[in-house]
Amino acid sequence: MRRGIAATALVATLALAATACGGDTKDNGGGTNAGGELSGTVTWWDTSNEAEKATFQKIAEGFTAQHPKVTVKYVNVPYGDAQNKVKNAFSSGADAPDVIRADVGWVADFASLGYLDEVPADQVKKVDAEFLPQAAASGKFDGKTYAVPQVIDTLGLFYNKKMLADAGVQPPKNLEELKTAAAAIKAKTGKTGLYLRGDDSYWFLPFIYGEGGDLVDAKNKTVTVDGPAGVKAFKAARDLVASGAAVTNATDGWTNMQTAFKSGEVAMMINGPWAVEDSYAGDQFKDKANLGVAPVPAGSVKAGAPQGGHDLAVYAGSKNTAAAHAFVEYMTSQDVQVRSAKELSLLPTRTAAYDQPDVKASEMVQFFKPAVDQSVQRAWIPENGSLFEPLKVEYTKAVTGASSPEDAAKAAGVEFRKILKGWK
Repeated sequence: MRRGIAATALVATLALAATACGGDTKDNGGGTNAGGELSGTVTWWDTSNEAEKATFQKIAEGFTAQHPKVTVKYVNVPYGDAQNKVKNAFSSGADAPDVIRADVGWVADFASLGYLDEVPADQVKKVDAEFLPQAAASGKFDGKTYAVPQVIDTLGLFYNKKMLADAGVQPPKNLEELKTAAAAIKAKTGKTGLYLRGDDSYWFLPFIYGEGGDLVDAKNKTVTVDGPAGVKAFKAARDLVASGAAVTNATDGWTNMQTAFKSGEVAMMINGPWAVEDSYAGDQFKDKANLGVAPVPAGSVKAGAPQGGHDLAVYAGSKNTAAAHAFVEYMTSQDVQVRSAKELSLLPTRTAAYDQPDVKASEMVQFFKPAVDQSVQRAWIPENGSLFEPLKVEYTKAVTGASSPEDAAKAAGVEFRKILKGWK
């Protein structure tokens, strides 16, 4: 048991002993008093981006209107640093948050380490009955529920409608059409067709799914990234850059990609709903109608994009679990999800939210919902997040030409098997 959680358990034991001896029933560190009223502080580590964080902070602080004796301490943690920062805080128990916004790929890992408090049974029933099944699945581990889904997403092809129209091309449906469209765009405007992130292995997933493959076969405990589909996927990504259809960069891909797309240096990019609000801030999209989104172009087998999203989870060592779980319920309520869909174009995880007028009115949500329904679920295994770092190294090498696709696939397979002990 980790030191932070052990210390909390000791405090709880002493508090119970004091109560049994006639002590006051109110937890001065926060929680509930004898009347059941929530109190204390809930610290929330949020990983939303620059375009989203002000909205989420305002929504989070609105919890106090419902529970006046609870103070919400909002902390924005950059997504790229969050997984390790959360692990370090949870393992030490020092300054750990009560609630975290976790990438769906992190939940099984945190739960397997004993860091997360189980979602209360009554809340689990609501999650199973009222949320999208594929979203609910991401918060479960070993038959128990440890997180509640906040938003769900996938990747799509963002495109500049005017640039494509000027070049006389339609949004490409597959990679061959993408190369053809990029050549026409270059000839007409001198600009590049696509910005492809080369610094983040999440952007590799549409390629391997498009070739009919996957990173692993969890059911049979087999690594598949280095199989034929994996090699084809690395080749396909490299070919887009080598052919001139796409540009890439090995560092700071988010900023480079968004800047290039918003300024019109590239006509297309592959991105998710979280990028909509930031894209609207660009010169090219002062008229929001100029932003188009289409399915990710298919590989030789199919079009495939990963299921992503974020879940909210409570730290097992929190001194205020009652208020923390109530905060999670508030932040994943239908009213909050409808608001985030309206203001940020983020997809709700509650099924009934899609019937609400403000959600129906969001063009981006209405596009991405069918895409989410067809997205590929990742293996919800504890090692899920750990696979992306070695994959990132090899993907970057392959897409920039520093390594051959065959060598990249082979090296990724070797590293995966070091992480997944005993897998084939």
